[in-house]
Amino acid sequence: MIDRIHDVKKLVSLLKRYRVVGIIGARQVGKTTLTRFLSDQIRSASFCFDLENPEDLARLADPMLALKGLKGLVVIDEIQRFPELFPILRVLVDRPKASARFLVLGSASPELLRQGSETLAGRIVYHELGGFSLEDVGIKNYLRLWLRGGFPRSYLASSDTISEEWRRGFIQTFLERDLPQLGITIRSTTMHRFWSMLSHYHGQVWNASEFGRSFGVADTTVRNYLDLLSSALVVRQLLPWHENISKRQVKSPKVYIADSGLLHTLLGVKTRSDLEKHPKIGASWEGFVIEQVIHRMEFRKEDCFFWATHAGAELDLLVVRGRDRLGFEVKLTSSPRVTPSMRSALADLKLQRLYVIHSGEETFPLEKNIQAVALLRLLEDIKP
Repeated sequence: MIDRIHDVKKLVSLLKRYRVVGIIGARQVGKTTLTRFLSDQIRSASFCFDLENPEDLARLADPMLALKGLKGLVVIDEIQRFPELFPILRVLVDRPKASARFLVLGSASPELLRQGSETLAGRIVYHELGGFSLEDVGIKNYLRLWLRGGFPRSYLASSDTISEEWRRGFIQTFLERDLPQLGITIRSTTMHRFWSMLSHYHGQVWNASEFGRSFGVADTTVRNYLDLLSSALVVRQLLPWHENISKRQVKSPKVYIADSGLLHTLLGVKTRSDLEKHPKIGASWEGFVIEQVIHRMEFRKEDCFFWATHAGAELDLLVVRGRDRLGFEVKLTSSPRVTPSMRSALADLKLQRLYVIHSGEETFPLEKNIQAVALLRLLEDIKP
């Protein structure tokens, strides 16, 4: 069992400052298991309501009556199934001498985020939970994490074969059951075709016209498909950064399948040997490393961009936090070199530092303000 102590510590800190904390993550990413570890850490009375359990739903037939007398930690799982609870939570946490803390778990959806943000403004904070990270599994297991992805049942499976079978089952269940439960009514076969096609564009700039032609639908329709999968946290869109320079810059987002294991299943990659021979190996490595960097550095989604010009200069990940700007390039090589594109990004974007994350074993300076960092040393050499 992997205890995900980094996420537990973060949630303990948030619960000390907010009366309502939301854990948002894809289905089966480990939200419910994480709350069990959290309850052990807090060591206070805890109450759990699973809204997929008919008995718990019955207990909440009169939610104000069921919740108002509780103290300690109150966990409400799959809250997207009962969004009417949000106004009631606002009343409960605004009461004088309110002592309960509420932890609400949900698979991300536009409706869930809208309800929470509007009704509990200033009272709720969200923690986005991804799959296992390098901090969770240990850096020595990075190849296994890259191939299988971070979903707990996929990563912990007894063999690569069983892991891949689980991921195929997850994709089917996600499309046929989970998306409809989020209010998405598009046919599962259509979404499967779209998601599979998107996997072949992993790490590329989004081209709505090309996708629209392939599907025989309007650009706005395929854009809606992309946004739906992004809302469910199985696709990451890196928005383009526009700098005030004379160069023409790319204005469409860059798209990634968020979990490397799901990417590999959609591509038909079952083993490490399959991956090493696949033409998308470089893009797979890029997406995997970007996810690890974002988790390691605790970057917020709204601070993360990519940058590219029509002349060919680009930066895989640009992080803008106030006046601070950090750049990250990802290379599947043990001997990275400085490129004209890196120098252009460093100068045009006024980066404080540019990190080149590579697949070798050593960390070393490349040029002034450009550092080559081995993924094997990521946890040691790059600090939040």
